[in-house]
Amino acid sequence: MGLGISARSPHFMPGIQVSGLLANASFDWKEIVDRLIAAESKPIERIEATKSKNTEQTTALSAIKTAFTELQDSVQAMRADEIFSLRTVSSDLASTTWKTTSANGTPVGSYAFNVTRLATRAQQAGRADIGAPLNSVNDVSGLTLANLNTATTITAGKFTINGAQVNVATTDSLADVFAAVATATGGDVTASYSASTDRISFTSGTNQEIILGSSVDSSNFLSAMKLSNDGSSTVTSAAQLGTVKLFTATIDQSGLATPVTGAGSFSINGVTISYDAAVDRMGDLLSRINTSAAGVTASYDATADRFSLTNTITGDSGIGISDTNGMLAALGLTTGAGGSFTRGANAQFSVNGGATITHSSNTLGAEAHGITGLSVSVDSLSNQTLRVQSDTATMATYVSDFVTKFNEVQDRIAADTEVVVSGTQVSKAVLAGNREVEAWSSRLRSLAFDVVGGLSGSVKRLDDLGIDFNGTTSRLVIKSPDKLTAALAEKPNDVSDFFMKATTGFVARMFSGLTTLMRDDSTQQNNLSKTNLDLDDQIARLKAKLEQQRETLTNAFIKMLEAQSLAESQNKTLLDAFSSKRDN
Repeated sequence: MGLGISARSPHFMPGIQVSGLLANASFDWKEIVDRLIAAESKPIERIEATKSKNTEQTTALSAIKTAFTELQDSVQAMRADEIFSLRTVSSDLASTTWKTTSANGTPVGSYAFNVTRLATRAQQAGRADIGAPLNSVNDVSGLTLANLNTATTITAGKFTINGAQVNVATTDSLADVFAAVATATGGDVTASYSASTDRISFTSGTNQEIILGSSVDSSNFLSAMKLSNDGSSTVTSAAQLGTVKLFTATIDQSGLATPVTGAGSFSINGVTISYDAAVDRMGDLLSRINTSAAGVTASYDATADRFSLTNTITGDSGIGISDTNGMLAALGLTTGAGGSFTRGANAQFSVNGGATITHSSNTLGAEAHGITGLSVSVDSLSNQTLRVQSDTATMATYVSDFVTKFNEVQDRIAADTEVVVSGTQVSKAVLAGNREVEAWSSRLRSLAFDVVGGLSGSVKRLDDLGIDFNGTTSRLVIKSPDKLTAALAEKPNDVSDFFMKATTGFVARMFSGLTTLMRDDSTQQNNLSKTNLDLDDQIARLKAKLEQQRETLTNAFIKMLEAQSLAESQNKTLLDAFSSKRDN
């Protein structure tokens, strides 16, 4: 009794014979199932190969779209940065300290500026020596160096007088220093303080010239006391020594010659400034003025012991002050207290030999000279010619970037659609045969090289800028850099019209064309993606069908094995029965 599976049985591939194999104990029916399923899987392999090719094409299309985007960004940068309106300004004076700027579109040309007067600020200057003297009496034994109300803080160390060194410490009194001077000079030089003049004097008893200082001095005592050589036997401080304390005491304790007490206010240019002499410091008051809307800068010159108010703007404008409680008088700023007003001056200049122009500021803008976009900040009386030119270097950089990006797109299209024949061998790139992609190269050529209509200038196509295609290829090349530079420098308006003309200019045309090409690219990618989704569905259905076939074959073989096993058992039983009868 035998079982067999032949090529005529369902679910089996032609040419595979399994009849009689089940009797072979070494027969591997699972291998037969795998082979049968593998043979049935060939359609899946073909579908997966198609899907893989679609994926490769999608990747290539995505790369082309990226190149399109970079090219479009390059074009858009020309428009966004207004590069064909960029200008540079240079002076015929190489060492100029004038500062110049130009806005986009400033008229190209040469402008001779002759500045004959600079603008200055008006100032309300206070009386000098506004501070109280160091001491009210000539006796200075109670004045410690560390606490002297001088413009400069005295440092410890040594100073020299007539070759003799005098050592001082900040804990010394002024009288101690006077005694040390006498000791160091053997009693020849005596020192004294005059409360009426607020000055120190060094006097030689032998009427010899007094020589102060040396290269090894380490204390600044002499300069702090405003003492310097004058070739005489008596040297006296050049100015009063007492100054006003800005931050180490309140206003009522600041050392003003005319003390200020209590709270009060004053106004500058109509702005009220309030103070409390028992709370505020003089430095606080100056800061309050400077941060207010009064439009002045308040300052204190410790060397001259003088306060001043200076307008924050230049030009011939006044400073209005109103002293309600006497603070400004105490600072010496009012006319009655010795203050004086100096008017500011307006700048005066001419352009290209024209009439003299007056302007309140040293920054000469279009509102002053009438040249749109040009600003000149002057700081010296000078006659300089300023040349406004197109920023050809920056313009050329943008144009060169466009050419590079354009060629990158063309190179990628060419590489992806290339067909190479070598003898009998034909090699095709991933997008070879895709007529639409191949046509993109031609469309780009047209976008780049067609004439821009509606222009009245001399630049109507890339060739007018020295840009052409490289031979018969689709790549651009700047064949004449000099021609490009000349057009950018000498015909900036024509170049700007060519690139920037609204809706029809080169930039607008190229941008719009690239948008269409990128949309076509995306459409192809989407179609391939949809196709792959359909292929995935086909693969899934075929795999499910194969799994069902595998299950059917497996069950069939198992039943055959079971039937063979039953037959063999029955055969053995019969043989055993016949053998037993023969033996009997």
